[in-house]
Amino acid sequence: MEEEKTVSQWKKHVDPVLIIKTDELRLLGYVTTKNEVWECLRAKVWEGNPEKRLYEIVQDVLHLKSHTYESFVNHEENDDLEAIEDVNSGYNE
Repeated sequence: MEEEKTVSQWKKHVDPVLIIKTDELRLLGYVTTKNEVWECLRAKVWEGNPEKRLYEIVQDVLHLKSHTYESFVNHEENDDLEAIEDVNSGYNE
């Protein structure tokens, strides 16, 4: 029986798969890194640090849809813009 570990414990083992997914997203026109893909999966697919088997992690990475990644990136950009607006509003007071 295959061992279960938390998602974060599997990260170093799935590095080649993250590179494949990063390359795929780049071919679709996205500017991304394997760490951004990992963070997207943590936020949108795994939500927390659940225990999974290695094949489940690999499957999740390979099945990450471009629209899920785009949603993650847009959400992150909106958070960054809000933070900048908060800083700027402090200077305008």
